[in-house]
Amino acid sequence: LDTRHKEAIDALLKGDFKEAALQHLKETLDELKMILQGVSLLSDLSGKSAARIVSTGEILSSHLITMAMKQRGLKAALKDSRQLIRTDDTFQNALVDYEFTYARIAEFFASTEAEIIVLPGFIASNERGETTTLGRGGSDFTAALIANGAHADCLEIWTDVSGMYTANPKLVRQAKPIESISYQEAMELSHFGAKVLYPPTVQPALDKGIDILIKNTMAPEAPGTRITEKTKVNGSLIKGISHIEDIALLTLEGNGMVGVPGISSRLFGALADELINVKFITQASSEHSICLAIDEQDTTRAKKAVDREFEFDILKNRVDPLVVEKQLAIIALVGDQMKSHQGISGKMFSELGHNNVNIRAIAQGSSERNISAVIREEDVKKALNVLHASFFEAQIKQLNLFVVGIGNVGGKLLDQIESQQKFLIEKKNLQLRVVGMANSRKMLFCEGGISLDNWRQQLDSEGETSNLDSFFNRMTDL
Repeated sequence: LDTRHKEAIDALLKGDFKEAALQHLKETLDELKMILQGVSLLSDLSGKSAARIVSTGEILSSHLITMAMKQRGLKAALKDSRQLIRTDDTFQNALVDYEFTYARIAEFFASTEAEIIVLPGFIASNERGETTTLGRGGSDFTAALIANGAHADCLEIWTDVSGMYTANPKLVRQAKPIESISYQEAMELSHFGAKVLYPPTVQPALDKGIDILIKNTMAPEAPGTRITEKTKVNGSLIKGISHIEDIALLTLEGNGMVGVPGISSRLFGALADELINVKFITQASSEHSICLAIDEQDTTRAKKAVDREFEFDILKNRVDPLVVEKQLAIIALVGDQMKSHQGISGKMFSELGHNNVNIRAIAQGSSERNISAVIREEDVKKALNVLHASFFEAQIKQLNLFVVGIGNVGGKLLDQIESQQKFLIEKKNLQLRVVGMANSRKMLFCEGGISLDNWRQQLDSEGETSNLDSFFNRMTDL
């Protein structure tokens, strides 16, 4: 840590600015060493100590950036966010006191004469001035709090992607950036796994009607995504498809639940006592069962807590022991326009069914802004691509081919497919993609489709040794 920061200081600073940065680095790391020694001696890492430790990076980087700006003649000033943002005593994932925080921010910006203010993200303090942290995405959240308190016109978030996408581009090649999206749509997508934006970041901007612009640091010319109150309809009723992996499904059922008030309250109370977040809820109209989804890592605690709460009911056979299913995922369609159009859910479930994606549970909010389904984790990639093709791409039927036996006859078939590609797409709305081929010696695979204008050369140079079992396994994976 010391070496990396000294290298950055050497690269950015010189003279008095360099000396000031080195002195700040020494003081900060000396303090960090003392905290770590205390943790080691006590063999105990409290939330308070953890918050102090993980805040070190933000404290060092914000000071370094401020020094670099000053050296270049900019009228910059460093302000410690802990003096502006107040939270409770949770220390990690702390809850913000919005009224106090906004008032303190407004007061500071009204009095400062600096043209550029640098603030460390992610960190805050409680009423006693002790360091707390804002959790995952806390730096974006800090920026949103500052934007609200300072009455900003726009909040820009610079990251490593060109905005929010219609789906995860790592899983869906055809995914494209979303030009404009509403606050509510952005919160729904971020809740369901879109990692570009931390869900709490939206609320401070929404409260003041401040646009959020997500831009790519590595591609500043890209338009990015604008999150605003009113958005353009992009030709699709759906703004995006998102998902959460590592999900477990909990099912509580029993004849003794029917018509009995308080069952849901007891179930959610047991989970709340264990600080377990529920991501998805659905209940049969017969009241015979309640189904909900949580993070898979919480299943052991959830099972113990719920079975303990309903121990007497289980003994009397009124309620069955909690059933836990793992290795699942939630997939969600999100869009403000869905509520005024019929058939969206039918289309979603039909497409998944036609592609052998089994749905374990379904839920839709009363706002009709999202439709969610629980599926097997192994089906996520297939489901995302199927739904994206259905809702966002031109309605050209795509047929993936695996060709075994590419001698004279098979070779002529591949050559004919290559020569007829344009005709099939334009006249028949059909795209044939050869994603796998094999002869007796070699086999070749390409998820995006093998280029048929030089498939023989590709097979010779890139193909692997043929194996029938391996070929079938790869077919299943693709």
